[in-house]
Amino acid sequence: MTIHMIIGTILGGVLGLLYYKLVGCPNGSCPITSKAHRTAIYGAILGLLIGASF
Repeated sequence: MTIHMIIGTILGGVLGLLYYKLVGCPNGSCPITSKAHRTAIYGAILGLLIGASF
């Protein structure tokens, strides 16, 4: 169970950064996707929650 949570957190963070690079928010008005670290943190949290469910 712990390994699922770790993998989910890392994968979620990476996917969050990928989302920031590919989609992002060009004008900076989006509260979550305007900064790379925020998007990575939200992705990591979602990955953790999904990983904990397995």
